[in-house]
Amino acid sequence: MSEKSASVHWEGAGKAGQGQISTETGSLHKYPYGFASRFGDDRKGTNPEEILGAAHAACFTMAFSFACDKAGIATRSVDTTARVRLVQDGEGFKIDRIALTLDADVPGIDEARFQQIAEDAKRNCPLSKALAAVPEITLQATLKKS
Repeated sequence: MSEKSASVHWEGAGKAGQGQISTETGSLHKYPYGFASRFGDDRKGTNPEEILGAAHAACFTMAFSFACDKAGIATRSVDTTARVRLVQDGEGFKIDRIALTLDADVPGIDEARFQQIAEDAKRNCPLSKALAAVPEITLQATLKKS
């Protein structure tokens, strides 16, 4: 069993407020976020969707690599991007799509087996399971030709 933690400190009201995100490992320490980094073009801070995308991409990538390993297939390199879309939902917002893009160098695997392992990893990684309420989680998987 594993349990990790993150914390947020927020000061100010609504759009004018500013938050700081910290993680247990210290990889984020009082990292800024706020309205402008979430809905505007402020690139000095982060936002929940970006962090969620990073977490999902990392989880999926590990699940894919571990599944290949279990099948006796070694991965050479695996690159994943997760695009998280936040849309208006009445007076609030919701995440309605996460698009995963996988580019992997996996010698000795055929396209059909590659796609099967990638889809299984998408369906079974812990973050995909936790995000089951997101209406659409897509995967575009590309096997690099060595």
